[in-house]
Amino acid sequence: MERTYVMVKPDGVQRGLVGEVIGRIERRGLKIVALRMNTISQEQAKKHYAEHVQKPFFKSLIDFITSGPSVSMVVEGKNAVAVMRSINGATNPVNAATGSIRADFALDTGRNVVHASDSPESAAREIGIHFRDAEISGYSRIDETWVYE
Repeated sequence: MERTYVMVKPDGVQRGLVGEVIGRIERRGLKIVALRMNTISQEQAKKHYAEHVQKPFFKSLIDFITSGPSVSMVVEGKNAVAVMRSINGATNPVNAATGSIRADFALDTGRNVVHASDSPESAAREIGIHFRDAEISGYSRIDETWVYE
């Protein structure tokens, strides 16, 4: 099974969409193995978005992501990275597939409700920024035989 990092960003928390996001993840058949609500520190945010450090929007991105509480998750399942990105939809909500979180709840790239890792390598790096190994629970869900062949 693959793991990925998912975040309900401060705009999603403020709009009361945490339960909606979690529900979509679980209904799809993915499993949440770690979950936390907190306000991300500047240091964590800069590590998380390090690939954007030279981009003109970096400062505003860091200011936004640290502006209030967010919900961080480690999500597990077969092809979890690709499945989670499909659930979220395209980064620009205008281009997001109908039925995705961003298509249903966002209008602007800068306030697009959710984040998910874009590769297994990014997932490992991002999980390491936000969670210690001891905070991730390994367990089997009773419905896994009905989700996977």
